[in-house]
Parts: sequence; C-alpha cells; structure tokens
Amino acid sequence: MLPLKDISTSPLSGRAQSTLVSGGSDNGHTCLGCVLVVSVIEQLAMFHNCTAKEAIERLCNYLPEILNLQGICYLVAELYGPELIKLLKYKLNADVVCHSIKLCKQNAGQPFCHLYPPPPKMGLNKAVRKANRIVRNSKILKNTAGFSSICALPVLVKLCEKIKYAIKNNLPYEDFDGDKFSAFPTLRGYHWRGRDCNEGKATVYPGRRPDNWDVERDSNCNGIWGVDPKDGIPYEKKFCKDAESKGIILLGDSAGAHFHIPPEWMTAAQMSLKSFSNLPVALTNELDWPHFSGTTGFLNSTIGGWTDSLYLRLRRRNRCNHRDFQNISKNGGSSKNLLELMKSLARNQLLDNPAIVIYASIGNDVCNGRPNTVAHMTTPNQMHSNVMQTLQYLNSQLPNGSHVILTGLVDGRFLWDQLHSRYHPLGQLNKDITYEQMYSFLSCLQISPCNGWMSSNETLRNLTSERALQLSNVLKEIARSEMFANFDIFYMDFPLGKSKLHFVLFNKHLNKNGTNSFNMHLIFSAVQ
Repeated sequence: MLPLKDISTSPLSGRAQSTLVSGGSDNGHTCLGCVLVVSVIEQLAMFHNCTAKEAIERLCNYLPEILNLQGICYLVAELYGPELIKLLKYKLNADVVCHSIKLCKQNAGQPFCHLYPPPPKMGLNKAVRKANRIVRNSKILKNTAGFSSICALPVLVKLCEKIKYAIKNNLPYEDFDGDKFSAFPTLRGYHWRGRDCNEGKATVYPGRRPDNWDVERDSNCNGIWGVDPKDGIPYEKKFCKDAESKGIILLGDSAGAHFHIPPEWMTAAQMSLKSFSNLPVALTNELDWPHFSGTTGFLNSTIGGWTDSLYLRLRRRNRCNHRDFQNISKNGGSSKNLLELMKSLARNQLLDNPAIVIYASIGNDVCNGRPNTVAHMTTPNQMHSNVMQTLQYLNSQLPNGSHVILTGLVDGRFLWDQLHSRYHPLGQLNKDITYEQMYSFLSCLQISPCNGWMSSNETLRNLTSERALQLSNVLKEIARSEMFANFDIFYMDFPLGKSKLHFVLFNKHLNKNGTNSFNMHLIFSAVQ
C-alpha cells in the first residue's frame, strides 16, 4: 500500500475564488458524494478490521490507474484524510463528518439533511458542533473551503472538460471528420452511436445508403463492400438492395441511456480491484451504459449477462443494418430538453436510409427534485407543444419511409412499494440504511431524481402517476390525429407488465443475494 502523507498544509496554491458549497443542486451532489465516500471508508475499516487510514489506502488502491483515478484519490486523501481520520476516531457518522468539513451545508431556513439517524445522546446539531471543535484549527480545511468543485483539481481539469463537452453537445468528443460518428467508444462515441469506420472521410458513416453499391469501399460501415468475382455483382447490391434497411434511433432519458451505479461500488464486502475496473468507462459515459441498453445495446454485460436489444434483433434479421443505431438519450431527459438534445441527430434525408425512431421520455416530465414537485411537472398542454416541435424537427431530418414510435410514461408507484423497506447497498453491512432513508436524504438535498414517486406520501405518488397518465394520453392522441410527410407515427404504452416480470425475477435475486442496484433504470431498459 502507498502510505498517506501526514500533511498539515494544502498543496493548493492560495484559496480558490468560488465556494465549494454554493447551495442548490451543486451543494447537494457534493454532500451526497461526501456522505457516500465517508460511509464506505468507515465500512471498509469495519469489514477489514483496520484503521481509517488503512481503509482510505485500501479504497484508493482499488481504483484503476486509468484516467489517473488512483492518483486523484490519493490527492483528495491528502487534502481531507488527516481531518477525516481524526473525526472517525470519535465514532462520528458520515453526516456529521461531512458537515464539519463543510462538504455538506445547512442553508438558511432549510433542514439539517442527514442520511443516518442522529446520534442518540447528543443529536445532530450538537454532534456537528463537537466535530467543528475537533477540526477548527485545520489549515487544510481553510485552504479547501473555497474549492469550487472536484473538477478544479489540476489533474482533473482536462477530463472534466471532455465530459462537459460531451454532455453539453451530446456529440462525440473525438470526431475528426465531423460526421457525428466516432471510432472512440466513450464521451458520446460508438457506445452511443454506430462506430465510424473511416475518421478521415465525412461521407463515410453508419446508416447511409451505399455509394455506388460500395464497390470500392465500405461507405456505410456495415462491413459489406466489394464485388462477387463469380457474377460481378456488388455484395451490397446482392445482399441489401431489397432488404429495406433501417436504422434505430432512441430519443430518451436515463432509462434509455441505461444509467446504472453498480452496487459493489458502495458495498464494502464486495469491493475489489475488479469491481472498480469499469469505473473509467462509466465516468466517461456519464454513468450510463448505452452499449448494454435494451434499445441500442450491442455488447454483453458483466452486470446483466446477455444483451438483447432492438438494434441486435434488427441486425439479426438484416445484417445490412450493422452499426446503424443512435442512442440520443440523456440523464434527466424530458419532452422539454429533448428539443435541444435531438439536434445531435445524425440523419441525412437525401443520403441515408430511413430510421425507426423511438421517443421514450418515460418519467422526467413528472419527476423532479423540487420541494413543490407537482408545480414543476410538465402539463398536458406543454407536453403537446414539446412533442409536436420534436416531431416537426424529425420530419425535417428523417428520410422518407421512416417510422416514429411514441412511448407512454411509466407508472413508477411499484418501485416505492417494492423497494422502500429494503436495505440500500450502503446499508447492507450494518443493516441501517433503507431505500426510504436514501430517498428522504436525496429529497432533503433537493437532488432527488423523482420526489413524486420516491416519496412516503402515497397521495403524492398517486398524483404523480395521474399526471403521467395524462401525458401518455397526449402522446396517444398525437399518434392518432397527426400526420407527417416523411414518417408514420405510432403509440405504445410503456410495457410495465414486462418490467414487473423483470422486477419479480430481480426480487428473487435480491432475496438470494441481499443486494440491489442504486438505480432501478436497469430494469426499465428491457423494452423489447
């Protein structure tokens, strides 16, 4: 193990200008991250019967050296480790520790957000005051108090810039010919849309109709080109002329992007070098796994086994469709922000094959982290306007003969019913943290993915489902009444019955193995 340095001064030169905890969602995510990490360190020390210092070293050693993640861990450990070790010696829980080192913050007029029950003898406020006294003379905390974010670390600046570019533009970071396709897997590369087979020519990309039947080169990256020497017929013409090739395009949210945080990342008993080996891929894919998704997945997952996606089924029926997929999904995707997201669509009306487009924003129009969550839900009128704008844009981009499928919203009530009393991965070791506690913590921090369905208030859960049904009916009416020149349009309800079947099977796995994913979107992505 690499030794942690006993430092008393920060390696940062001077104080940063902005504050680390500026309130709102930034503060909430920082606080959540701190509580998760401190909890893991505490549990590693308990599980391996070692000191907090040794637990920090163990955690850092688990991380890959790719993207310098291990080095970053040690740098953060040098910044916060000495005070963290000092506080954990007093048996203070993660909430208290994170408030005392100012990574969690109680804003004026807001409650004291906490994941764990308050310390029984002194309460949360008194415990935090005690912790503050322990670290009040810390020069390190004074120097890091103005740290804007983890991305302000010099070793992370370039990586964060790449990730921010990919998130903002929803386009491959590495795309040398500007055709919106890439030979690089992550940062919105070929995990999200078919792999570019020629980064030097913008006219070569997946999904286009073959150039001169691809006699001389593979212009559409489906692997079919050249001429059959037996009869002189181009292979592309022989195999694909009458195949009615079509690509598949998903416009969606985190369910479509296949957002997933592996539970072993938060379960001390399951942590290892192997469990974190895919962390670099996850970070550069926005914690999404589109290459395993139920719509555009094409790789087999070490998490869920064999991938069976709509894209793979189309490809099996017609190998001419090889690589013709686009997953234009985003965490938090809704009918409103899909208007901007869909501009990353890569389809040429004159040169490309038609496409099957699946519109599947299944929850974020009713899901938000606001305290007055109902007031911030999309209304039926807003939904109609947003979706019609999307369809009009698609009509200007899609080749004639395309199809658009509008998917209704999910009824998410059964998630609370099935999960709220189960132990979260963070609560597995000590049987102390349930999903209900985690949901409440996220709601307090105002970063809940869905206050409506992740609430103990049954009336609110029912209101959320009622609004979801209203919005689904808007989609159904649009599909029934509207017509477009370049595609026909269909509606289908979200296949909740199949999701429930997956959930029942998953519950059997839960009962057997005693763990669960932090995010249940893995189940929702099995739409086939």
